[in-house]
Amino acid sequence: MSTTVNDTSAKKRTSGELPAPCTRRVAIIGGGVIGGGWAARFALNGWHVNVFDPAPDADRLVDEVMKNARRALPMLYERVLPEEGSICTCETLESALQGVEWVQESVPERLELKHEVRDAIEALVPTDLPIASSTSGFRPSELSDGAAHPERILVAHPFNPVYLLPLVELVGGDAATVDTARAILQGIGMYPLVLRRENDAHIADRLLEAVWRESLWLVRDGYASTQEIDDAIRYGFGLRWAQMGLFETYRIAGGEGGMAHFVEQFGPCLEWPWTKLTDVPELTGELIETVASQSDAQSGQHSIRELERLRDDNLVAILRALKGQGAAAGTLIAEHEMTLPELNPVPPVENASDSLERTSAASSGSFMLTVHRSIPVDWTDYNNHMNESRYGQVFSDAADAVLLHVGCDSDYVAGGLSWFTAENNIRYLAETRAAESIMVQTRVVLSQGKKLRLLHDMRRVADNTTLSTCEQFLLHVSLDTRRSCAPDSSISKRLDTLFRAHQGVPS
Repeated sequence: MSTTVNDTSAKKRTSGELPAPCTRRVAIIGGGVIGGGWAARFALNGWHVNVFDPAPDADRLVDEVMKNARRALPMLYERVLPEEGSICTCETLESALQGVEWVQESVPERLELKHEVRDAIEALVPTDLPIASSTSGFRPSELSDGAAHPERILVAHPFNPVYLLPLVELVGGDAATVDTARAILQGIGMYPLVLRRENDAHIADRLLEAVWRESLWLVRDGYASTQEIDDAIRYGFGLRWAQMGLFETYRIAGGEGGMAHFVEQFGPCLEWPWTKLTDVPELTGELIETVASQSDAQSGQHSIRELERLRDDNLVAILRALKGQGAAAGTLIAEHEMTLPELNPVPPVENASDSLERTSAASSGSFMLTVHRSIPVDWTDYNNHMNESRYGQVFSDAADAVLLHVGCDSDYVAGGLSWFTAENNIRYLAETRAAESIMVQTRVVLSQGKKLRLLHDMRRVADNTTLSTCEQFLLHVSLDTRRSCAPDSSISKRLDTLFRAHQGVPS
């Protein structure tokens, strides 16, 4: 993979993966952790990204974020993401704003600086172009004070890492600006939460600030160490929050009486002096040293990059588990995945001539591209490579792609007919590791009534190395009798067309 380019021209990152160039462009103003995360989220969803940050190491920081994002985000999906957009670090603000349809400002949290940057942006872009700020603390009314067009100024507050966590709080701007923001952010797989009204620190950071403040008191007064507080969160309520949030969790805690019973039972506790949420501990040198030394002892043996990688891998595994359950943020990922292009897209077959055209197009190069994806971290084992059971899943997905292509869809199965795998012969030729992009090329080597034999070739995209092969034998089955039977004649014709197209290919 190429690295971030340090000039004002758009240089496309080439990957050799299903070219689907995108002409959409975004400007990221400020290339720190949040700005870099925004750049990664947009670029990995096919947008071209212009980054402007006068800091001398801005391009290096953005590239380090990109390396983590390029590894992690594709692991969430069963489909391949769009062709990666270019990322260009620009020498001037004017060049960064050329041809963009969205501006995301992520400069440090100083209001005078944000006003200065906003004024410079407004002087260079069309009057209706949305200008969003990543601010965690300032209200949109503060950001837009003195703006030439305050109606297009809004807050779009994300969470780190931006390329994995979907939430973005939206507040401010007029209705048209909010609608534009919602559409753009949903298009890159995020969850725009539109606030009812502006307030200090929006919603999520107000909650986080309360927990952070109380945690500092617990450390200062010697009740807990930083690790003990983190353990209380990650082994306890943090797991509940990840999939149900706060109120739904407490609704369950109320038993059959629900939320009303919970509030009635535990509400009086709110009057007890358990917390110091309205008091702020003085950040003395002693408290800062205590927090820093305990934090270093807790995880200081790992570099920040190692901790980021661990965080990302854990988030991927949690999000994929939620996706499998169709819950919380996992639902959002599944919905976004359905907007990603399918392999070998073709219109429905209406007659035999359409079938011939369909299968010929799919067989270009004498094989079908049936799988193209990134290997998720939860597919790997203690040897740090893909577990052998997952090869079976990959080849099963490849076979499903062939069958779906020839018309064996959910309606066909609902009609009482399907294909069962009778035999797999898998050869493991090279290690497959997490985050590697792989593709499977499939050809039909036998189509004989109720008998179907497929040959799958799984390759690493980066160097075209064959990682594994599978010879798969399937039988067509009646789901009523659970015995083999002939498939529908239209299915047989389409499979025969693929079989003929695949002849003469070297083994």
